[in-house]
Amino acid sequence: MKRYIWMILAIVLFAVMVISVGVGEATLSPFTVIKSFLGLGSSFDSLIIFQLRLPRIILAALAGMALAVAGCILQAITRNSLATPEMMGISGGASVAAVSIIMIFSTNKDSLSISLHYLPLLAFLGSTIVALCIYLIAWKQGVSSLRLILVGIGFYTLMNSFVHLIVLVGPLFRATQAKTWLTGSIYGTTWKEVVVLLPWLAVLIPIVYLYARSLTIHELGDNTAIGLGVNVKRERFILLLLCTGLTGAAVAFVGGITFIGLIGPHLAKRFVGNNYRYVIPVAALIGAIMVVGADLIGRTLISPREIPAGVFTALVGVPYFLYLIYRNRGQVSS
Repeated sequence: MKRYIWMILAIVLFAVMVISVGVGEATLSPFTVIKSFLGLGSSFDSLIIFQLRLPRIILAALAGMALAVAGCILQAITRNSLATPEMMGISGGASVAAVSIIMIFSTNKDSLSISLHYLPLLAFLGSTIVALCIYLIAWKQGVSSLRLILVGIGFYTLMNSFVHLIVLVGPLFRATQAKTWLTGSIYGTTWKEVVVLLPWLAVLIPIVYLYARSLTIHELGDNTAIGLGVNVKRERFILLLLCTGLTGAAVAFVGGITFIGLIGPHLAKRFVGNNYRYVIPVAALIGAIMVVGADLIGRTLISPREIPAGVFTALVGVPYFLYLIYRNRGQVSS
C-alpha cells in the first residue's frame, strides 16, 4: 500500500482538478474537460478551461505543494509535530512584504504597478529576514530546536501585528485588497502567476528532496545526527532557507492559506512512515489536494460569490491542530 499511495493521491489530485475545472457559471462535465485536455474540445470550452479556470487551479496545487514541503522541513529540523511556516513566523515575514507591496504599488484597478516577478522575490526576502532573525536570536553555542520554536512563536505574533498595522494605516480600497489576500484567496489568477511561481518550485522542491536523508536523520536528534556525520548547524541553516523560499513564493500568490504545512506532513507520515524520501512527495500531493479542494468549495458553496480558500483550510486545520495538542500534551516535542 505504501508503495502505491503516491499514485493513488496523484489520481485523486487529478480528479479534484478535473471537477474544479468543470465547475463555474458555465458547468462542464468531466468528460468535456478531459476532451479539452486532449485537444478535442470546442473552442468555447477550451477558452473557459485554459484561460479562465486552469491557471487558478494549477496555482492552487503548486502553492499547496510548496506549503506542505515547507512544513516537512520545519517539523524535521525542530523535531516538533506542531511546527508550521505560519506558527514559526516565516509566513508572517512573507505576508508583511507582500502586503507592503500591495499597499504601495497596487492601483485602484486591483493590479500592481510593478512587475509580478518581484512579488515572490520580495516575499522570499521578507520571510528570509524573519528566518535569519529567528536563527540569530535562537543562537546560543548552536541552535536548538526548542529555542527555534519559542523564538518563532514570538515572531509569529510580531509579524501579525505588523500586517494589521500596515492594513490599518493604508488606503481603504487597498486595505480591502490586502484583507482578501490575507485570508487566502486565489481569485483572478492568470498564467502570469503560474509562470512566475513554477520555476521557484521546480528548483527548490528537488533540492529539498536531495536533503530527504538529512531530514530523516534530523528527527532522531542532534546527537544522533552528528554521530551519523551530519553537519547539523550548516544543514539546519540551509534547510531553513529552503523553507523560507518555498513559503515566500507560495504566500506571495495565495496569501494566508494556513495549516497546509501542518496537515500535509502529518498525513503523509501516517501513510508512508517517517522516511522523508516518501514523506516529501506524498505531503506535496496532500497539500495540493487540500488547496485545490478548498478553492473548489469556496467557489461553489455560495456561488456566484466566493469564499477564500484559506477559510476552509482553517476550518479543517484548527480542529486538527487542537487534536495534536491534546495528543501530545505534556511533551515538549514529538
